[in-house]
Amino acid sequence: MVQIIYSIILSYFVLGGIGFYLINRKREWEIAKKSYTKFVSYFFIIHILFFSIVLKPELFRFLSGAIIFISTIELIKLRKFNEFKQNGFFVVSIVLFAIAASGFLVFSTLQWENILFVFLILSIFDSFSQISGQLFGKRKIVPNISPNKTLGGLVGGTLFAVSSSFLLGDLYQGKSLHTVLLAFGVVVFAFLGDLAASYYKRRYNVKDFSNWIPGHGGFLDRFDSLIAGGAWSAFYIYLLS
Repeated sequence: MVQIIYSIILSYFVLGGIGFYLINRKREWEIAKKSYTKFVSYFFIIHILFFSIVLKPELFRFLSGAIIFISTIELIKLRKFNEFKQNGFFVVSIVLFAIAASGFLVFSTLQWENILFVFLILSIFDSFSQISGQLFGKRKIVPNISPNKTLGGLVGGTLFAVSSSFLLGDLYQGKSLHTVLLAFGVVVFAFLGDLAASYYKRRYNVKDFSNWIPGHGGFLDRFDSLIAGGAWSAFYIYLLS
């Protein structure tokens, strides 16, 4: 089963690579280079997390803790960079992040099949929302918070992710309706988590949380959707158990 799932992942990466090529072929090299760097970094991140889930779930729990720890540092760093302004907003943000982080850590203790299902749905949504958004996205959703988010990207990513839940349904052995609801909830919370992270950056007037991951805007920028989607999944799976 794992080999089949890995084959599906590689197939999606091939599709994603073709999409990135179509997007970047007419761009200036410096801009295209940043896009390719992001794609390569994402490739390695996906593989590290995938094999930690499949081969060593304890390692995934450790990585989850590391993601939360570094993301917390990034949140505090931005506030420090802005001379500790907007105290009320910061407190609310930290409380909401702590709730999501707690849910995500609970998520990391689920059965590895459930973790893998959610992780793959998140990864597919994240990848194809970017690709479909750049290829077909014209209408901005929230330009004042996240200028790159488009209706085409959201719809395209959602369709790919929810449709993929049928291919990956053997991992989450629930009824078909529950599988679709879980996948759809993952997409919704992933989008909201990404939006919340973007809003936090806008309030502190910065573009990135850090430059610690090549091509990405920091750990929280890369894992915000995983944290929020994972937290939702933990709640949903425990609710049905």
